[in-house]
Amino acid sequence: MEPAAIGARLASSVVSPLIKKLFLSEGPGAGLVDKPIRLSALISFRGEKRTLSEKDLHQIAEELVRRAAQSTGVEDVLPTFEKRAVANAVADSLRVMGTLDMEDVQAVKLGHLGLSRHLRSQSRTATLGLSSDAVTLHTSVMNTACLHILNFFTQRSTFVPRTLVEQSRSIEELTLKIDSLIARAPSPADGPFEDRYAGYIAAKHGKLSIFGLDLSGAPETWRLDAAYLSLDAAGDATSAGPALLSADHVLAGRNRVLLRGVAGSGKTTLVQWLAVSTAQKALDERLLYLYGLVPFVLPLRTLTRGGAALPAPHEFLSGVDCPIAALQPPGWFDRVLRSGRGLILIDGIDEIPEDDRNDARRWLQELISVYPANRWLVTSRPSAVQEHWLMDEDFVELDLAPMSRDNIAEFVKRWHQAAGISDQYANELLRAIRAKQDLGRLATNPLMCGLICALHQDRRGYLPEGRKEIYDAALSMLLFRRDRERGVYKSGSIHISEAHHIQLIQKLAYWMIRNGRSEMDRSDAVDLLGRALPTMPKVAEQGTAEEVYRYLLIRSGLLREPSADSMDFIHRTFQDYLGAKAAVEGLDFDFLIGNAHLDQWEDVIRMAVAHARPTERTRLLTGLIRRDDVSGHGMNRLHLLAAACLEHATELDPAVRAEVQQRAAALIPPRSVDQSRALTEVGPVVLDLLPGPRELPTDGETALASEEASSEAQLMADEAYFTVLAATRIATDAAITVLAQYRGHQDPRVRTELVRAWSRFDTDLFGKEVVAHISEENIYFPVSNLRELRALHSFGGRSRIKVSGEFTTVDFVNSCRSDRLTHLWVEANMGGTWGWLHNFPNLRSLTIETLMPRIDVSSLAQVLSLRTIRVPEATVVIGRDRLPPSMEVVRERLSGI
Repeated sequence: MEPAAIGARLASSVVSPLIKKLFLSEGPGAGLVDKPIRLSALISFRGEKRTLSEKDLHQIAEELVRRAAQSTGVEDVLPTFEKRAVANAVADSLRVMGTLDMEDVQAVKLGHLGLSRHLRSQSRTATLGLSSDAVTLHTSVMNTACLHILNFFTQRSTFVPRTLVEQSRSIEELTLKIDSLIARAPSPADGPFEDRYAGYIAAKHGKLSIFGLDLSGAPETWRLDAAYLSLDAAGDATSAGPALLSADHVLAGRNRVLLRGVAGSGKTTLVQWLAVSTAQKALDERLLYLYGLVPFVLPLRTLTRGGAALPAPHEFLSGVDCPIAALQPPGWFDRVLRSGRGLILIDGIDEIPEDDRNDARRWLQELISVYPANRWLVTSRPSAVQEHWLMDEDFVELDLAPMSRDNIAEFVKRWHQAAGISDQYANELLRAIRAKQDLGRLATNPLMCGLICALHQDRRGYLPEGRKEIYDAALSMLLFRRDRERGVYKSGSIHISEAHHIQLIQKLAYWMIRNGRSEMDRSDAVDLLGRALPTMPKVAEQGTAEEVYRYLLIRSGLLREPSADSMDFIHRTFQDYLGAKAAVEGLDFDFLIGNAHLDQWEDVIRMAVAHARPTERTRLLTGLIRRDDVSGHGMNRLHLLAAACLEHATELDPAVRAEVQQRAAALIPPRSVDQSRALTEVGPVVLDLLPGPRELPTDGETALASEEASSEAQLMADEAYFTVLAATRIATDAAITVLAQYRGHQDPRVRTELVRAWSRFDTDLFGKEVVAHISEENIYFPVSNLRELRALHSFGGRSRIKVSGEFTTVDFVNSCRSDRLTHLWVEANMGGTWGWLHNFPNLRSLTIETLMPRIDVSSLAQVLSLRTIRVPEATVVIGRDRLPPSMEVVRERLSGI
């Protein structure tokens, strides 16, 4: 039993009232003094003003020991007589305070551990004959008691003013930290189970299946800590300045987040990362807010398998087939969630039928109403839930951003390193991605990047051009060449041709799509194969439906068993692709059109257009845009979906193409977040439809009334902002032409969104075409790397800069125009001292955005030009007393936190 563990269990609410009794209360007229007060004059159990008897002192000691023993499990380890002896020893040590020739300021300087050692050294005989556990308990109780004794001193009005200010704050901060840790510490009965549960989470979610690695001779799975790539999330787009933040910090300063992302964008990987990091306590300084939490990973596709009802909290573990679910101590889940120690990760709202999502929302609302103090992350594809879907529950809505050029480069390099392939191949692939626009449009998320890496290696540098061609090549690689090149076939083994293999798997995929499921009962899969085998005699003669199922599961690389009784695809994208192929081959066009308004069918419709022949594409697309059973939002959704399908319509009647584009153009420019997001989902094809900014009529045209003009101006500003928002999220180089039209726009939302998007594009091209021309009035220019900072310098510098990447102070000083900078916002780690800012003689405002609990600002005294220092509202500021009166420290809720 560690002493710190015992001490940390004694919360302020328990200790403070007991410690307060040890000292005299302040009477009327007490006030500030200019000299320290001796401890002996404050003691309540000796002298003329005694209010505490010897018996009372022993009762306080007994209560401290009893509470510590109960909270740490020592109560059952130590016999009663020894606990009584510890209480006597604590009383003896506390009694020493009445004889100390020490002042309150001296005690505070000594620190709580130093004071504890001093008191114990003066009562050394009190612990003679005690066991090591009893001595440890005595030490821990005294350490905690002394912390609260010093805290009591610094809060008295007679404590010397302005003396030892930093020590006083440190003591208060330490007390708060200890209380916070107590709230997150499991009870003794729960500790062993939580350790075992943490091991389970780390083992289950601590690996990633990176597509294509197994085709290169590398392991089929990759350690999460080696494979994980932190992407960006875009903040609330309705605010004046939407922020880009690291996706693995989406819960920093936010207790409830709804995170949207397209298929393959990394939503589930992020859930795994948060769960494993929390379970292993492998937290960097920005993830310390997760310390002590218990992660619950709840994929909705698994929880609702077979139409099952969503679980109550005590069924969370059994609902995800956790093998140690039955071992959880009675009431454990309730203790965890009531104390606010839960990290609830609900993955895949889009993977349950649309009709069931309102039930899922009610389930979530009920959980939050009972256990509000926990942290909640819900993920979904963008189209599955409308804007503000969880607004009533105070959820912040964020979107996973497409991979930036730097993200893509990092992913490609890591993939080749893991596969043991020369950097030369990685560099060749990166050049191809940047040179071929169609390829660059595809490489925007981890799934597609993995596909492209695998195909590039498998085909020795030759890459298909379109999405369908990439999927076709990937399936061939997985279903046929994978086994052939590994030589896994043996005499007597089942051998199924590639065509039959695909036909069987696509039947499973289409059944799942038609039934609105992302998982399938194993028995249903075997039964479906059994009904298909008579139509394939060459396959049927090789084995039973059960044997064929096992073959497909092991050999295809597309299927997996998340539990012993269920089956699913390794990624939903392959399910949609193969299901669409089955629908087209079955001529199920009316069924496809009839379900196209449901978000779960969107990717299926796109892939169906890719699989279809020209006349079939005409039937599908005209069916989408001419449906008369939907209206309003539903009709708009179908028209945009048809426009998205044009990317896959390599051959199409020109009249049909024109009609589809005309219907989509009627929804442009976008005028809301939902419309902007819908255009983003259409993809690069929509860039040709996005207009430039409108202008109000001039004096020579029809004049508008003042009120009407104001309303029209606001509408035009909204159109411009949401158009820019859509184009920046598409994030291909083709978007730069659209965005350059808005570089002179004066709306701060438009300008802010443009500069925030810089890191998603080529630094030089976007910088010269867009950033260099943006008015700098009242907006910060973010720089995420040294190349961007140097580009700003070449543009003449900027007065407001936000540092969002890692820089050394030397690099920043050497690369930033020192005479231009007036406002600096730092959200990166640039060291603990700020004296280097004296190199910027015109710097007036400094914003320090950090999740660290303390900021030492004393070194800013050297920056004589500085007037305002902004820090997060919850941060403890140290060294403020050393700043000149001209500097003001302001606590605010900063936009990026």
